[in-house]
Amino acid sequence: MRNYREEFEKRVAYIRAKLAEAHADGIVFGNSGGKDSALVGILCKAACDNTLGVIMPCASTQNYGQDKDDGNALAARFGIECRTVDLTAVREAELKALEGAAALNDMALTNIAPRLRMTTLYAIAAAENRLVAGTGNRSEIHLGYFTKWGDGASDLNPISDLCATEIFEFLRYLNAPVSIVEKAPSAGLYEGQTDEKELGVSYAAVDAYLLRGEVNEHDKAIIDRYHSRSAHKRRPISTFENP
Repeated sequence: MRNYREEFEKRVAYIRAKLAEAHADGIVFGNSGGKDSALVGILCKAACDNTLGVIMPCASTQNYGQDKDDGNALAARFGIECRTVDLTAVREAELKALEGAAALNDMALTNIAPRLRMTTLYAIAAAENRLVAGTGNRSEIHLGYFTKWGDGASDLNPISDLCATEIFEFLRYLNAPVSIVEKAPSAGLYEGQTDEKELGVSYAAVDAYLLRGEVNEHDKAIIDRYHSRSAHKRRPISTFENP
């Protein structure tokens, strides 16, 4: 049987070590109301009382409804300080500024919100000597299902080794709000968006492949394609080296 208590303590120790190493006074994370941010928030609060979760609605109706409610529920249950920064007007201003500079495709448009959110988190971190905690899990990282320099950026990530299905199990052990554990994973980037619908493969299938090597040919083709195309997201910045 999995020893969640031991895992919890090791992750908390990791976070404390990173704080000490950086001489930081606290942590800030994006409190999206989703499974990954919930686990990160719980771990960070256990490691550092000065943990701040920021709810950042940005254009999507879901951000203002269920996501915000779930983020507040998490904060209330685990005693996490919570602030809200509404980025909808900022996104609109950015789109206005880009008029005439480029014709934005769907990918460019959907990546704006995650990058605005990370800009917000780093602004708060710099102002209050905090570290930014990342919330990407192993499944998303393998698929490249994150925005480069958006939700893929952080100073530390205490859950990057956990697959999506493992996150759910961990949250159940920690008694996280049921609404977070049971709702369909979604980045909330546009109306009706869910991760699995967009990917075309379930997290259960992705995790079976990553954890046990079990996969059918159809799902394997999808997973391998996403992994191959997103390799650049997992590499360090390319820099010139004079021979």
